[in-house]
Amino acid sequence: MDKTADKVESINHNIMITERQNITISGITKIDSFDNEEFLLETSLGSLGIKGRDLEIIKLDTYDGTIMIKGIIDGFSYLDAGKSKKEDSMLSRLFK
Repeated sequence: MDKTADKVESINHNIMITERQNITISGITKIDSFDNEEFLLETSLGSLGIKGRDLEIIKLDTYDGTIMIKGIIDGFSYLDAGKSKKEDSMLSRLFK
């Protein structure tokens, strides 16, 4: 068995925001892109976008899959959660 695959599957995904200025996220599998206004992350439960101002990485632990970001957090959203299932079901209904 591949130990790396077992580790990725067992990563818990949590988000903790403190006073809208610090965000700690676990379950990170990949950082797609980041700048001081937006972070795009891959998590064990899908793509996650974080928007804000003066964002910067404070701590990154690639072994545990955790990241700490500092700055003013304006919002975050899962970019692909549920979207593909809904689109697939609509398309499948149209072509039946």
